[in-house]
Amino acid sequence: MEEINEALNSMPRIGDIAPDFDAVTTTGKIKFSEFEKGKWKVLFSHPADFTPVCTTEMSGFALRKDEFEELNTALIGLSIDSIHSHLAWVNNVREKTGVYLSFPIIADIDMKVSKLFGMLMPNESETAAVRAVFFIDPAQKIRLIMYYPLNVGRNMDEILRALKALQFSDNHKVAMPLNWQPGDKVIVPPPKTLSELEARNADNTLEKVDFYLAKKSI
Repeated sequence: MEEINEALNSMPRIGDIAPDFDAVTTTGKIKFSEFEKGKWKVLFSHPADFTPVCTTEMSGFALRKDEFEELNTALIGLSIDSIHSHLAWVNNVREKTGVYLSFPIIADIDMKVSKLFGMLMPNESETAAVRAVFFIDPAQKIRLIMYYPLNVGRNMDEILRALKALQFSDNHKVAMPLNWQPGDKVIVPPPKTLSELEARNADNTLEKVDFYLAKKSI
C-alpha cells in the first residue's frame, strides 16, 4: 500500500515528460521512448482482460485505429495481465466479434508501468488499473490526461476530439472554446500589450465579445 501511495504522489502530470520504460507487449518488446518515434501516442489502461466493459472499449480503439493513424498517432494499451492472457483475449475477441486488437497491449503483470503513470487508485482497486488515457506528443510530453472509474466506459468521440484539438492548437497557436469541433471558430490569444490591444480593436476580421475574448475561423 505504501509503495502504491508513493507512486501516486509522484505520478506524471500535464506538461511532464512521459516516464520511459521497457515492456513486453502483444506485438513484441518495446522501449517507450523509442516506440513510434515522431508520432503522437495515446497510452490507455483497462482493468482486466476478458471483462465486458474493457472488451467494448478496446474494440472501440481497434475499430477507429485508422482515424488515429491519420492523426499521426499510435495506440498502446495496458492492463495488469500476463502476455498469455492478452493473446488469448485478443484471439477470443476476434473469434467472437471479428474485431482484431492489432495495436500493442502491455503486459504489466508487475504493475511497473501502472505505478509509473499513476493508473492504480487504491480506493478503486489495488490490483487493477483504472481507465486512464494519456495523450503524449512527439516530444514525449504529456499533453492531456483522462481518468475513468472501473464501471464507466470511455467516449471514443471525445478522445479523438481532444486529440484533434491539441494538434490544431499546436499548429495554429490558438485555443479551443467549449465543445470545439474541427471547422468551428477558435479563440485567439488575448493581447498582452497596449499595442496588441489597439491592433485587436482595429481588427474587423475577428468575432469579438470583448478585447479578451475573440474568435476567428481557420
